Amino acid sequence: MEVPMERRIAFINPFGTAAFDEIIRETLVPYASSGTEVDVIHLEGVPENIDYYYPKHLMELAIFEEVRRLEEAGYDAVVVGCCYDPGVRVARELVDIPVVGPLEAAMNHASYVGHRFTIVTDHRKALPWLEDLVRLHGAGNCRGVRCIDWYITDMIQDTTSVADDAAAACLEALREDTSEVVILGCTIIGGCLEREIMTTGRHRELPILNPNLLALKAAESLADLHRMGKYRISRVGFYQRHEQHDAEEAAEVRRRWRLADAGVREPAAR
Repeated sequence: MEVPMERRIAFINPFGTAAFDEIIRETLVPYASSGTEVDVIHLEGVPENIDYYYPKHLMELAIFEEVRRLEEAGYDAVVVGCCYDPGVRVARELVDIPVVGPLEAAMNHASYVGHRFTIVTDHRKALPWLEDLVRLHGAGNCRGVRCIDWYITDMIQDTTSVADDAAAACLEALREDTSEVVILGCTIIGGCLEREIMTTGRHRELPILNPNLLALKAAESLADLHRMGKYRISRVGFYQRHEQHDAEEAAEVRRRWRLADAGVREPAAR
């Protein structure tokens, strides 16, 4: 079976600002395979950062609409660019193209390069969420989740310091957790460290997995399988679509949500 080589991958920065687009673009696009077009985009009308869970929930609502739009626009796969993997599993209920979360992708790839791993994320608020994701995905070889106490709005102002702090945390994890590899549990940390490696060569030797890169490679592989007819989301259980059960109810739910998003209130029933 001959499948066209061109792939269109969307990398969604789930932030209501373009401030983080360029660092992802410059540190990710060069690693795309020949024939892959990567578009780094951000969301409109949502909070500017995802450090807290309520803004994360608001972003997820926008992500659900965005992945539908991207599928309709002809994209072959979508990466939701945050290691909270926000909205990824619900988005898979809504579309047939692959939807990839960076942390899930990185954990799935970790065993190829090491047995035990530690995750290094941004700040303490993120620790329990990532610990829950580790348990959810059954990553029994994870030896812990650490943080470097940075918030993303500060990271973009001093990417070199972020890279150095991430490298130091990696060395501590290798020594204290007896880990063999470290996953960066934040896409912006991944961009900061990758920028330092690309521009100076520093930290290149460390066994650190960039979740952005692994999410892209997972998206490329799954996109190819999807176009070959070898990637089909099972709709019999977890990813069953609402309309399979009740198409009319599903349409009404979406209609009402979109009215609410537009600030339109329907009159109360009498």
